[in-house]
Amino acid sequence: MHHHYLLNKPHSYLSQFTNQHTTRRNKKMLGELHDFAPGTMSVGRLDENSEGLLLLTTDGKVSYAIAGAKKVEKEYYAQVLGEVTPEAIAQLNAGVEIGFNGKRYQTLPCTSRLLDPAPEFSFPPRRVHSPSHGPTSWISITLREGKYRQVRKMAAAVGHPVIRLIRVRIGKIELGSLAAGEVVEVDKLNFR
Repeated sequence: MHHHYLLNKPHSYLSQFTNQHTTRRNKKMLGELHDFAPGTMSVGRLDENSEGLLLLTTDGKVSYAIAGAKKVEKEYYAQVLGEVTPEAIAQLNAGVEIGFNGKRYQTLPCTSRLLDPAPEFSFPPRRVHSPSHGPTSWISITLREGKYRQVRKMAAAVGHPVIRLIRVRIGKIELGSLAAGEVVEVDKLNFR
C-alpha cells in the first residue's frame, strides 16, 4: 500500500529528507516536519527559498506521471520587484530566454497574469519587503515544465526579480488553506 501526502513547504527547508552532503549539516529537511512512511519521495522540488505545495509519495509511478513525460501544470504566485506591465506579462506568456546548465534555454509558452489585489496567505513571509525599497507586484505563472529556478529566472528576464515565491497548484491539487509546514496524508493524488 502506497502513501501520499500534501505539504506546504516552509521557506528555508530543502526538498529532501536527509542530510546527504556534509556541507548541508545545518539545513532543514522535510523529514523534520512529519513521520513519513519509508520510501517517501518528493514529486518535483522547490528550492530552499521557495514555499508552497509539495506532493510526496511512496509510489514512483505517480511521481513519474506528475514530473515525468506527462507534464502537469504547476502554478506559482510570485511577489516581484517593480510594477509589472502588460508587456512583461506578454513576454512571459510567449516564453523567455533563461540560463540553464551553462546554456541559453527558451522557455515554453506559459500562462501568466497580474494578481490584483495581492493574494493573502495564512503564513507570513520570512522577510517583509519595505515599501521604501520600491513597489512590488504579484503575478501568477503557470508552467508545464520545471527547469531549475525557472520562475525566478523568467521573472528576472523581464526585469522583475522575485522576492517571494509560492507554488499554489499542481494539476488539480491546490495549496488551499494548508499552514506552513502542515502535512496531510491523502488516499491518492488526484492531480488530473
